[in-house]
Order: sequence, then C-alpha cells, then structure tokens
Amino acid sequence: MDALLSRLFSSEEEELYMLDCMAYSMVFMAACTFVTLLFENVPYGRYATSKYGFPVNVRLAWFVQELPAFLVPLCLVVWTSSAKTSLLPNQLLIGMYFCHYVQRSLIYPFLIRGGKPTPFASFVLAIVFCIYNGYMQIRYLSHYAEYPAYWVTHPCFIAGSVLWLVGWLVNVHSDHILRNLRKPGETGYKIPTGGMFEYVSGANFLGEITEWAGFALASHSVHSSAFAIFTTVVLASRAVAHHKWYLAKFEDYPKSRKALIPFLL
Repeated sequence: MDALLSRLFSSEEEELYMLDCMAYSMVFMAACTFVTLLFENVPYGRYATSKYGFPVNVRLAWFVQELPAFLVPLCLVVWTSSAKTSLLPNQLLIGMYFCHYVQRSLIYPFLIRGGKPTPFASFVLAIVFCIYNGYMQIRYLSHYAEYPAYWVTHPCFIAGSVLWLVGWLVNVHSDHILRNLRKPGETGYKIPTGGMFEYVSGANFLGEITEWAGFALASHSVHSSAFAIFTTVVLASRAVAHHKWYLAKFEDYPKSRKALIPFLL
C-alpha cells in the first residue's frame, strides 16, 4: 500500500495538499447538493425512480456501497506506515470512525427487513463517496493529524466525543425502531414512535448528523468538518422530505412533531 501511495504522490506534502483539496471539494459538493435537493429528493427508498437506473437489491446495495468505507481505511491502517496511529487522540478518533462503519457495512445491511431497491446510479455514487471519504478521513488521522498531548482532555474533544456517542446511539436505536414497525408479513408504511421519533420525523438522520458533528468537533480538522457538512446537507433534506410525506400520508400524524430539530424545525 505504501508503494502505491508513493507512486501517486511524490512527497507527504503533496499527499497532504491533496487531502486538503479533497476536503474543500467536498464542501463545494455539499453546496451543489444543497441546491439540487431544493428541487429533487435523494433518489433512493420511497423516492426512488427508474430514471436513475435499474434497481439493486436493498441489502446487497447497502452492503456493497458501504463496505469501501470500512475496507479502504482498514487497508490504510494495517498496510501503510501509519505514523500517528500510536497516539491516543488519533486512536480514539479512528475508533469512532470504525465503530460507525463496522455497524453500517457489516451489521446494518443484514438487519434490513423489506425495503425498496436502490437505483443503480445512487448505488454507484454511494460507492464512490465511501471510497473518497474513507481515504480522506483515515489517511489524515492515521498519518498526518497532530494533536497536543492534552487533546483528549480538551473541552472540544470531550464535547465532540459525547456528541458522537449520543448521535451513534440515537442513530442505531432509531434504525431499530424503523426495522420493527411492521410485523412479519405486513406491508406498507406506519408512523414510527418511541425514542427520538416522539420529537422528530427524521430521528435516524438527526442521530447521524449529531454523530459526525461530534466527530468533527473532536477531530478539529477541515476533513472531518467537510464530512459533517456534507452529511448534514443530505440528511437534513431527507428528514424534511420524510416529514412532509408523513404529514400528507397520515391524517393522524402528530402535529407537534418536527422534521429534524426537536421543538424547532
């Protein structure tokens, strides 16, 4: 792996510059995505249409598209000279990342019950994003990120870590609620209840946004911030779309429930 990277980059300075460019490019992509999503929903799940390509089985799609976000970082940590992986702040941040993607790529896809197929275009774009972001996040944390010795006791790291944990728990719990809405053999949509769904329609999205916002605060880098911004743009749009859909679909949908932020939005 080191040999491959040395062929791609003439020096560590060049690779770090590329990582920075990737982060700023992701922020630009987030801005473009924000504008696009003002006119169209993210094309998967209940918003999927045939114009985005042939359908891919939802379990297969989730497993294959998320797997690079686990495998690429794993290769970087195991098979490259990861200069910073012996440092506690870097280890904890890398651990946060892997905790999410072990669950998302190796566990979550096999717990899915039913679910609509994923359009091929969305499937391919997800694969590209997971490779891109997995390399950017973990290469920076494992080889370039430098933190002072006291960073794990810094308020930013502590607050970010707590936010990450709360977000991860909300995300996993909300997914559990959604999976168990229908009894075996049942079809159709139901109103989710329990947990953060008592307050917002997009509880699972709120959890993931909180998770990566906390990660960005704890890691204090443009790379993690870019990821948090992109995640917020995509998932906030999806939460608003879900909220509008629920209100139109169910006459008895709780009127006090918000889309994404409890009591506010």
